[in-house]
Amino acid sequence: MNIITWNVNGIRAALGKNALTWAFEREPDALCLQEVKARPEQLDEEQVAQLKLPYSWNAAERPGYSGVMTLYKNQPDEIQLGMQDLEFDVEGRIIQTRWGNLRLFNIYFPNGQRGHDRVDYKLRFYARLLELCQSLHAKGELIVITGDFNTSHMPIDLKNPKANEKTSGFMPEEREWVQKYLDNGFIDAYRRLYPERVQYTWWTYRLNARARGIGWRLDYFLVSEALMPKVKDVIIHDDVMGSDHCPVELILV
Repeated sequence: MNIITWNVNGIRAALGKNALTWAFEREPDALCLQEVKARPEQLDEEQVAQLKLPYSWNAAERPGYSGVMTLYKNQPDEIQLGMQDLEFDVEGRIIQTRWGNLRLFNIYFPNGQRGHDRVDYKLRFYARLLELCQSLHAKGELIVITGDFNTSHMPIDLKNPKANEKTSGFMPEEREWVQKYLDNGFIDAYRRLYPERVQYTWWTYRLNARARGIGWRLDYFLVSEALMPKVKDVIIHDDVMGSDHCPVELILV
C-alpha cells in the first residue's frame, strides 16, 4: 500500500499546471491533498476529468481557504469529515478514511501565523486530535496521520533553526506537541528510518529559497507504533515541483 501526501497550495492551480499527473502515475492507494482552497463545484468538467480516482472533499466554510481532499483506489469502509468538533471542523482541515482497522487522517494543521495570533488555536487543535487518536488506539485501530503539520519538530528539520526559535512553526510549544504524539503511541516514520538525513518539504517562494536549499520539513507521516514494522519506506519527493511543498510518500508492506 502506498499513500502520498501533498499540500498543493490550491487544487485549481495544481490542475492548471498538470502537477497531479506525477501523483497519479505513482498509482497511490490514497492521495491526500491539503490546502485545496476550493469547493468541488468550483472545478470545471476538464478539471474534474483530471482527477483519476474517486475522492472525498472537506472544504472550509470560508471561501478560498484551507480544505483537504482524499482520493482513494478502494472505497473506504468509513469516511468522516472533521473530528466532530465545531471549533475546528468549520475550517475543513481533516478527512478520516478507514479500511478495516487502518484509519488514515489527512490533515491540514493550522498555521500559527507570523503574529502568533493563531498559535493557541493551533495547539488546541493538536490536543483535540491526540485525544481522539488515543480513544481510537484504545479500540485497537492502527492510525496513519499525514499532511502539513505546519511545525518542524527538531533542528534537523529546518535550515535555520536558531533564527526561527520565535517563528511559528518552530516555537518550543509547537514542537512540544509533536513530541507528545511521539510519546503517546506514534512514530515519525521518516525520521525513524532516516535519523540523520536532511531533507525538506516546504520552501518559501521568496528569495529563491528552494534552489538555495533553505527549507523546512513540515509534511509528515506519523504512524501507530504497532504499524511501524509494516513501513517499508518514506520518500520525500523534493524534486517534484508544482507547489511550495513537495509530495511525501509512505510505502507499507
